[in-house]
Amino acid sequence: MSRELARGSGETPPGAHAAGAPASGGAAHSQHPDAAWRALLERASAPYRAAGRFAWHFARGKLGRDPVFRGMLQRGDLSGRKRVLDIGCGQGLLASLLQACADAAAQGRWPAGWPEAPRAAQYTGIELMARDVARAQAATAALALAPRFVCADMRQAELPDCDLVVILDVLHYVDHAAQAALLARVRTALGARGRLLLRVGDMDDARGFAASQWVDRLVTTVRGHRVPPTWGRSVAQWRELLQHLGFAVQALPMSRGTPFANVLLLADATASHGDAA
Repeated sequence: MSRELARGSGETPPGAHAAGAPASGGAAHSQHPDAAWRALLERASAPYRAAGRFAWHFARGKLGRDPVFRGMLQRGDLSGRKRVLDIGCGQGLLASLLQACADAAAQGRWPAGWPEAPRAAQYTGIELMARDVARAQAATAALALAPRFVCADMRQAELPDCDLVVILDVLHYVDHAAQAALLARVRTALGARGRLLLRVGDMDDARGFAASQWVDRLVTTVRGHRVPPTWGRSVAQWRELLQHLGFAVQALPMSRGTPFANVLLLADATASHGDAA
């Protein structure tokens, strides 16, 4: 259930900063966003050399071509979230990217025009494929963030308390009942003001959704994994499910420069769901 496909485009203490403010002790850097992103890409990919040639090339390709990673930083989707849970984490790219962001901020090289840098203090990745977990552990062993990886089925894995849950391109691999059950557990783990970032394919975009499914199957086969059945929903159906579970939902198109029908659902937990304010 790892995020297999590149679709399109020392621990820093967490702290609060205004959008665009310099990181601890460093002056804000006026680097162009494109140059800043290239530097982050290089820094986040570099640890994967320790996991082998394939892991390094995959990291560079996925981070560089999938628009979701840069988009999350430029919008501030990850900012202010200390405890991160990454479900279907693959080889742990998000953990390495979070470390790269913290390092850049600590060195005063965070772009002045971007929201504050993510400052995760805890990262847990859940991944079904043992080979991907092994790559993740080999690559990230020296990171100050000290990410923890669990090789488990997301349907049964324990979900730690967290401020942010990220699920990219994996939930369609389990049936609708299992999707709803997992998301209900995510809502509980997040508490009153947590955030879920969920990327899905929009079934209402028939051509784009079919393209996504075809490439998923191809890449899964090439990498030696069994091709599982999939269960999709329209964006409206995903939104309805998340709202029922106690999330306020924004749908952000995430297919720019690709033939796919990807949408990132930014879902913030609402205290009215029964949590303490």
